[in-house]
Amino acid sequence: MKLLSSEPLQAFNTLSLCAIGELLVSVRTERELTDALAWAQHQKKKVTAFGAGSNVVLAGDISGLVIVQNSTGIEIVSEDDSGVVLRVAAGENWHNFVVWCLEEGFYGLENLALIPGTVGAAPIQNIGAYGVEIKSFINAVHARRILGQEQLVLSKKQCEFSYRDSVFKHSLRDQFVITSVELRLRKNEYLECDYPELAKELERENDSATTAQNVFDAVVKIRSSKLPDPAIEPNAGSFFKNPVLPVAQAQELMDTYHNLPAYRQENGKVKFPAAWFIDQCGWKGYRQNGVGVHPEHALVLVNYGSNSGVELLKLAGKISGSIKERFGIVLVKEPRTYGGAYE
Repeated sequence: MKLLSSEPLQAFNTLSLCAIGELLVSVRTERELTDALAWAQHQKKKVTAFGAGSNVVLAGDISGLVIVQNSTGIEIVSEDDSGVVLRVAAGENWHNFVVWCLEEGFYGLENLALIPGTVGAAPIQNIGAYGVEIKSFINAVHARRILGQEQLVLSKKQCEFSYRDSVFKHSLRDQFVITSVELRLRKNEYLECDYPELAKELERENDSATTAQNVFDAVVKIRSSKLPDPAIEPNAGSFFKNPVLPVAQAQELMDTYHNLPAYRQENGKVKFPAAWFIDQCGWKGYRQNGVGVHPEHALVLVNYGSNSGVELLKLAGKISGSIKERFGIVLVKEPRTYGGAYE
């Protein structure tokens, strides 16, 4: 096990924020993870698990041991004429995995193309895009308890999935390291194309019957045109969740703001795009102290060179405060915060 001491973490988060990990180890196998966790427990070191760092804000240095999950591998657990169950190592790149599934004829994840991060991080956030959430395909999540190293297999129900949320962000936060994810995928191209922006792009690009490859290509095109590349403009994707409101509150907003986009949910509530509220308050393109809001996408906060997670969180607080004051809505940030006062 190769332990790195006082390791800069700028390369381990897509916001490129500066912070120092007291100790850091990269694990590629279950054996390496076992050794790292056993060492941390023996040394009484706190453990923080990272994937690709695409959904975290580093607000300061991180004490203890940072474990970077770099495990790889895809296993077919079971298969029949209608579908397949795959067990995928936590360190696999999510988008590359989606590409592999499409090539193999395993369908369902096309709408989730080009989402940054790893497979192991996907259930934590219950990643979703263009009308699809990963929870629809989760069969089980395999994890290792940080203290005691108990192996745990959580069913979909036990993961307590909701909109951009799961049990791993609440009662089980930082108690387990996800080691692999089981997904049940289809062998037939049952496509989800109802999301307005996706439907419009597919109509523009295709004259014949839509295929899974068409959906994948359309999603990649839309995301590439809207969202900045973290390698060029450091960001963590959508910084705030879209607010989902009860019918009465939603109706009041829609009666007041007639051009406010609204999406009715199966549970009767109404989802609104957070970007619309942010844009209405004039934040798009705003910069302060080396951080700012992307000029083309109001939901994306960018590190323009401050290298300070504290500054980024200050800006996020100003944005959410202005939304609450004007619209009475509390925006919730998507990324998890680590380091500094959040230790």
